[in-house]
Order: sequence, then structure tokens, then C-alpha cells
Amino acid sequence: MRRAKGALLCIMALAGQGVAASDTVAIVANGHVIEAEVADAPDELTTGLMHRTAMAADHGMLFVFPGDGHHCMWMRNTLLPLSVAFLDDQGRVINIAEMTPQTDTSHCSARPARYALEVHGGWFARHGIAARSRLHFSVGAASW
Repeated sequence: MRRAKGALLCIMALAGQGVAASDTVAIVANGHVIEAEVADAPDELTTGLMHRTAMAADHGMLFVFPGDGHHCMWMRNTLLPLSVAFLDDQGRVINIAEMTPQTDTSHCSARPARYALEVHGGWFARHGIAARSRLHFSVGAASW
């Protein structure tokens, strides 16, 4: 718990410094590592993974929202099927949604979330990740 909380505090600090989407974090979920781009600037949060035709296995995008809230995601101009996990400030999964490419259907957090993690469609189910699972983060050479 301390590791996840420390990592999330670091990510929150990075978000305040305007970490670019080209920066990545390693996220450990049930023993599996996801290499996630960080989206924390308004244009990055709006664009996300739109227009991409490919994404490496075990890669994704971590959306760092400016605050806790009932955040929603959609798939306008997104070509890849994705799964999204909404996370609280402790790194715990609130809920997961499967999203269909090129749709405007809103997929929202079941309660206030601080983060959303998008990965390939079905990734969370294939790796045994569900609501209440805890994810662990590592930024650069530092890990918690």
C-alpha cells in the first residue's frame, strides 16, 4: 500500500510539473507490467490514443486528471479497441469498461477517480484485473 501511494503521489507531483505524453510510467498490475504514456496536459487528456493504428502489447496511456471526479472516456477517432480502468488516488481500480473503436459512447468512473488507464481491449480481463485490484507504479529509475 505504501508503494502504490508513494508512486501515485509522485505521479501527482509530476502532473503538476506538466509531464509530457512522451514520458512513461511502468505500472504493475497483478504481476504484469504495462508501459504507459502519461497524459496530463489538457490537449493530451483530450486526444489520448486517437488516430493510432497500432500499439505495442502491454502498452497504454495513463490519464492524470487535475482532480478527483466522475471522469468519462469515449472512442471518437480512436481506431483500436481499448479497455479503460478508472483508478482512485490509492491506485485501486474503481471500475473497468470495454470500449468500441470510433464511437461516442461515454464510459465513466463509477465514483470519483483520479486516473484512467487505457490498454488493449480485454487486457485487464486476460490478466485477472478487476474492481478493487491495486496497481503499482514506477517512474523512471525510481520505484515504490
